[in-house]
Amino acid sequence: MGCNNTKPEPSSGGDVRRRRLSIGGADTEVEQPSSEETEEDRGLIQSLSEKNIVEMLEDMGNGPGDRKMSIGSNTDQGKTSFSNKAVEKLGDQLDPSASGLGYTCRKGLKPDAPNQDSWTILRLDGDRHNCSIYCVMDGHGQKGHDVSQFVKENLIKLIVKDQRFMTPDMPAMLKDCFKRMQSLILTADRLKKLSAQMSGTTCTICVHDHSSNKLTVAHVADSTAVLGRVPGQGKKPTGDALTRDHKPNLPDEKKRIEGAGGRVVFDGYANHRVYAKSARYPGLNMSRCLGDLMGHADCGITCEPEVNEIELKPEDTHLLVCSDGVWEFIEPAEAVAIVADFTPTQAMQAAERLAKESWDRWIREEGGTVVDDITVLLIRLTT
Repeated sequence: MGCNNTKPEPSSGGDVRRRRLSIGGADTEVEQPSSEETEEDRGLIQSLSEKNIVEMLEDMGNGPGDRKMSIGSNTDQGKTSFSNKAVEKLGDQLDPSASGLGYTCRKGLKPDAPNQDSWTILRLDGDRHNCSIYCVMDGHGQKGHDVSQFVKENLIKLIVKDQRFMTPDMPAMLKDCFKRMQSLILTADRLKKLSAQMSGTTCTICVHDHSSNKLTVAHVADSTAVLGRVPGQGKKPTGDALTRDHKPNLPDEKKRIEGAGGRVVFDGYANHRVYAKSARYPGLNMSRCLGDLMGHADCGITCEPEVNEIELKPEDTHLLVCSDGVWEFIEPAEAVAIVADFTPTQAMQAAERLAKESWDRWIREEGGTVVDDITVLLIRLTT
């Protein structure tokens, strides 16, 4: 449910209430945009579905001595608020306490919808690659959980299959992979494997090169990645966002949307939303995402990610990759301060603590009426 993390703007009258739904109401049906299915995309969807990521890596020549560890969420239909989403583990055993990894994916207070967040971590440890990939998706729309799961299952496969993976060309490669992912979503929609006309997902992915101590971050929408530093006793932790929320009212985003025939309209509560020129769809409060096929076709929404490269320094202690259920009421430095109370071997407890604090803030601020899905990936960069 890609939510807004800005304070509400004043309306013309009455009480101001936040509205964090990614998609606003639409009272008209719009014909599905025409697009040619390609046999290449059909074949790629089929081949990607035949093997999991670990099996695929083994087929690509990663030797038996190379360790391959994958863990991530699986779509479930759990309806209990704050329940943890189902988890799937593949490959070698990944010990969170030894690896400084913490993760949790909690269902929000939305009785009629499943948890629409998805996440995955891939760790490669060997002669060929010494890296990790951390990825968070936050689905929105009626079938956003299906779109986020589809991206979770396939985007990392596209990335590691690309010959430019872990080369200097990786930033361009990541942009190409996001665009190919959008093409696969379009084809899957036309094949009735997905319903993505008015459903989509955020996506933030961090490739961590352990050998060079470097991060490459690509993202669309508002699942924020934060780099934290804990200077030492008596000094306050700091947190710097590595991504910017792709909101329609940003000057460059608004210009692109309006140039493509879309409109940006303030909804009177908290969000600026994107609409087609003469219609009331899709009502998105984000300017970039994966899926949302009508918004891409008619409104200037784009799947092209922004990509940043960050050289990690010794003072960088924490990486947080979270859906906006965390960031709605918690600032980056405050999130770092919360998890900094835990040792590297307690990263799982730290992730749970941040998720619970996020939940409690929602309950207090919203009076117990709504809580977004909450996903926390915590990576301890120092031990």
